[in-house]
Amino acid sequence: MDKYNYGMVGLGVMGRNLLYNIADNGFSIAGFDLDEEKVKELQDGATSEMKVKGTVTLEDFVSALETPRKIILMVPAGKPVDAVLESITPLLSKGDIVIDAGNSYFKDTNRRVADLASKELHFMGMGVSGGEKGARTGPSIMPGGDLEAFHLLQPMLEAISAKVDNEACTAYMGKDSAGNYVKMVHNGIEYAIMQLISEAYDLLKRGANLNNDQLYQVFKEWNNGEMNSFLIEITRDIFHQKDSLTDGSLVDQILDKAGAKGTGKWTSEQAMEIGVSIPTIDIAVTSRILSAYKEERVQASQLYAKNEIATPENIELFIKEVGDALYLATLISYAQGLALLVKASEEYQFEIPLKDVVKIWRGGCIIRSVLLEKFYTAYSKDSNLSNILLDQDISVIVKDKISSLRKTASFAASNGISSLGIQTALGYFDAYTTESLPVNLIQAQRDYFGAHTYQRIDREGVFHTSWQTATH
Repeated sequence: MDKYNYGMVGLGVMGRNLLYNIADNGFSIAGFDLDEEKVKELQDGATSEMKVKGTVTLEDFVSALETPRKIILMVPAGKPVDAVLESITPLLSKGDIVIDAGNSYFKDTNRRVADLASKELHFMGMGVSGGEKGARTGPSIMPGGDLEAFHLLQPMLEAISAKVDNEACTAYMGKDSAGNYVKMVHNGIEYAIMQLISEAYDLLKRGANLNNDQLYQVFKEWNNGEMNSFLIEITRDIFHQKDSLTDGSLVDQILDKAGAKGTGKWTSEQAMEIGVSIPTIDIAVTSRILSAYKEERVQASQLYAKNEIATPENIELFIKEVGDALYLATLISYAQGLALLVKASEEYQFEIPLKDVVKIWRGGCIIRSVLLEKFYTAYSKDSNLSNILLDQDISVIVKDKISSLRKTASFAASNGISSLGIQTALGYFDAYTTESLPVNLIQAQRDYFGAHTYQRIDREGVFHTSWQTATH
């Protein structure tokens, strides 16, 4: 009996679509799911050209695969991954490879790598971004860990991934759980950009009184220019979507309570743990949490009635300024996430290639954007760039748009329109580009009440002062 090149555990929408993508590219693949209905859907949806096999027992699944077996897991992060590994590893042989393609926490991946290594098995964490459509037609794929195992998978990964300028949107992301870490940060940046777009929408809707048809046109123009990106593109389409239950637009009928999974929160926690400032990503996570306080927000809006918003005199200029502010705040969000990858690579010895990260994010993934081409150029010149804001060419863009970011932030603050993402992007930029911050006073306070010591600007060493109480 012919053996299959790959195996897929988990035949939900993402798993099934990725499996079909693999089969479309000439590889044979077996699928496994405990849900017999999903196995039936897999086989019913396969074309005659695909070499696909559905199985409902792990024994049949494993025995159908060529060795070394290459098994992709597309199951929810956490306990489900451990449950699959506990069941399947006794059936595997030395040298077999298991790839976790879900959004697993990177420390869980490190644990699993060590556990399977003790059984002479390879385990890899692999980020996959692009949603259902991307999985089917070409996602951005972020594999990390075992380099030997990666080389065995590389031809398949390059075949199924998205392509930009005929280059595959996949590359080796580094050692151990680097693939999961890069995907986690990708999702953190995604949180920030979505928050910023929602604030731009709010400013245009309430500040400039634009209706959904006008918003569609604005986002269409933005997407046709320097802001071309997946998230701007789908936002454009959202404003065009009519509601099937009413006569209006669907977006106006959606409750303003955002959902969230773990990756945004993990990004913030990681930044805190290793000491990296990512305030725009942090505030995006916080804003989703705040949105869940719907009942309290309704009460507070009645208690603290706000003045009427002052419509800008020049609407066209206002739209341009909001667009420039969104562009720059988005750039700053990328800068924060990439700076986290730089520090994490040092902290965990991941050896993450930043040039390849931004290269594979250019296509397939949720945060794909033409802006990433500029980052790719920057890292091609200097692979050790600690922050993208330090690149000379990027600084030209920033200087051109910083005035619009300030004006937009000022308009929002003056009119009581919440713009936490825009404000934190601006605050981060101002702090990062300030030679002397007022933290000298904080250090004096810490030494005053807790003898925490401080350093001086005029000599080396660590100092403590017995602070004198002022006389009144």
